Amino acid sequence: MKITALRLQKRNPNRVNVYLDGEFAFGLSRIVAAWLRVGDELSTEKIAALQAKDSIEIAYQRALRLLESRPHTRQEIIQNLEKHQTPQENIEAVLERLERSGLLNDATFARMWVENRSDFRPRGIALLRQELRQHGIGAKIIEETLADVKPHEEELAYRAGQQRLTRYANLPWPAFRRNLGAYLMRRGFPYPIVKDAVQRLWNDIPHPIENDPLDEDTLP
Repeated sequence: MKITALRLQKRNPNRVNVYLDGEFAFGLSRIVAAWLRVGDELSTEKIAALQAKDSIEIAYQRALRLLESRPHTRQEIIQNLEKHQTPQENIEAVLERLERSGLLNDATFARMWVENRSDFRPRGIALLRQELRQHGIGAKIIEETLADVKPHEEELAYRAGQQRLTRYANLPWPAFRRNLGAYLMRRGFPYPIVKDAVQRLWNDIPHPIENDPLDEDTLP
């Protein structure tokens, strides 16, 4: 069968309509059709190979659009492509291509996630571990990433408490300790670190000096 026309699709200029022997035959991604020329002859095997490449290219472009919104993990890309019923062999081809180009790297994702949390919304190692697991990061990468965080967990707890300090600053000590402590525990910090952070934050608040009852007789 001979290619008699190659025309860009009106609604999607990134795809090309291929006409064989004067009739529309199939569409291809523009990058897949780039080497085709009017007058070329296509065998059944060649057509099948082109359509297989096109199927992979469609999945690849879908993954790229996903990565444009924010970094994603390998597992997140897999889940998205599976949702669109992408064949497993195409998913593997897409993953290999993304990883080879550096667009997909779970270790980089984990590091960026932890750095972002530490800078803007501090969390303890327990909660960070849980979040990374939810994104599909493997255990080895998680533990390697969190090893750099552990020495700073006390300071992270203190900074997390600072973000909540104005809400509890006027509470008496028992209520302050209970509320701020519970907040930090929910952020994944262990009790010993929470205890020290709460005390440190309490000491940062300028509390009014209570009158000494023994001095009351000297008042006018």
